[in-house]
Amino acid sequence: MGGETAQAAHPGPVPYDLLDPAERLDRDELRALQLGRLRRTLRLAYDHVELYRRKFDEAGVAPEDCRTLEDLSRFPFTTKADVRDSYPYGMFAVPVSQVRRLHASSGTTGLPTVVGYTEGDLETWAQVVARSIRAAGGRPGDKVHVAYGYGLFTGGLGAHYGAERAGCTVIPASGGMTARQVRLIQDLRPEIIMVTPSYMLTLLDEFERQGVDPRGTSLRVGIFGAEPWTQAMREEIEERFAIDAVDIYGLSEVIGPGVAQECVETKDGLHIWEDHFYPEVVDPFTDEVLPQGGHGELVFTSLTKEAMPVIRYRTRDLTRLLPGTARPAFRRMEKVTGRCDDMIILRGVNVFPGQIEEIVLRTPGVAPHFRIELTRRGRMDHMAVQAEAREDLTEPGPRAAAAAAIARGIKDGIGVSVEVSVVDPGSLERSVGKIRRVADLRER
Repeated sequence: MGGETAQAAHPGPVPYDLLDPAERLDRDELRALQLGRLRRTLRLAYDHVELYRRKFDEAGVAPEDCRTLEDLSRFPFTTKADVRDSYPYGMFAVPVSQVRRLHASSGTTGLPTVVGYTEGDLETWAQVVARSIRAAGGRPGDKVHVAYGYGLFTGGLGAHYGAERAGCTVIPASGGMTARQVRLIQDLRPEIIMVTPSYMLTLLDEFERQGVDPRGTSLRVGIFGAEPWTQAMREEIEERFAIDAVDIYGLSEVIGPGVAQECVETKDGLHIWEDHFYPEVVDPFTDEVLPQGGHGELVFTSLTKEAMPVIRYRTRDLTRLLPGTARPAFRRMEKVTGRCDDMIILRGVNVFPGQIEEIVLRTPGVAPHFRIELTRRGRMDHMAVQAEAREDLTEPGPRAAAAAAIARGIKDGIGVSVEVSVVDPGSLERSVGKIRRVADLRER
């Protein structure tokens, strides 16, 4: 999981007196709380959101039909398309005058998805992010360097208010200006950083460019989210920064960051804060709810949201649910390393960018930066992978050998033949937010 320095640094389990009351419940008490909140949420959605009233009526179900948590499977799903088609305020269950903040997606693939928060929603959001920071090893008085983007993206402000609620001092760095971020980390000496894992690698490059040892900073915990990342990337970050790297999960349609969090003492998946968000995993092809341990698409129903309740929202993230460990009442979700809509079908084989990342990261002489390009040659799809060399991999022969090792790993591990090249250090575009690994040029 990383070097001895990193593992020795974290403060261990959260003291009992810092746990929220819900974190002290047993599983039966939690399920009773969930059912009451679920029934209220279904009624709120049906009475105040036209989309849900229509969907429930078409499915032949009503809020009172939910007598057990398992009855939720009778209710219809919500998709990102539903949220986009309701742009801007059609999903809201309260008048806009009662909404205290709006966030939105970038809208790069169409209309943005707009989400709203009442004062109560903002209180809930700050609470679950604060809970997440404590689970990650944060304590009151710690300084938190927030390098998620601020603005309409939920990451920056979600982390900011959660850190303040946790009793931490916030450094609102936002994204970009990488050289300045490195200076701030050196001068202000934060203990915690909250950022996308890909931008953490960009910061790593800048530390090394400036001749600063990244293992010598004040940082002891990195809380990384907003994009899938692999166990191999965790090990890379922990070893090269000498920190604990833990995962935070969320999405704006459900609330933002803080839906689930990995506990620093176990690092065995993310405990879902089930007093606010009810999870299911479904088969993405048949829509059937899978038993615990089944691998499929993650679906969430909000239990306490007021402005924009969501019923069975399809996240497109692939994972499975497991029993709780560090928080026994809360189920864990396995680390997300892929999405239904990230899957590349290459000559009949399913390929996920996370699989490529694992192979790149275990190849000696290659940096953790790569790009996948999809084109069509005649009637056949073609994949090319560009991976960056590390600074000490300068000669053509060793670079060619590294490229061959990656190609062989992809062929043996995934079952497809791809073209691989190892390019100069620093030549691939760096991320300042969510990274885009894949360029699909086939339609062009």
